[in-house]
Amino acid sequence: MIELTKLDGETFTLNCELIETIEEKPDTIISTTSGKKYIVKETTGEIVDKVVKYKEKIFSFLKGI
Repeated sequence: MIELTKLDGETFTLNCELIETIEEKPDTIISTTSGKKYIVKETTGEIVDKVVKYKEKIFSFLKGI
């Protein structure tokens, strides 16, 4: 799960496993596998970094089990 910011400043948490595509046109639009679209303040690079950090955290937890 990653925390993102809507254009109005409201934050929300998104299950990053559902991300299908990310586009910048110039706003960043995230499309999910369920067909929903989210417009967020973060850039594509920032979202990718958040996903990588989330997955690193999950994998390091699983290594410890």
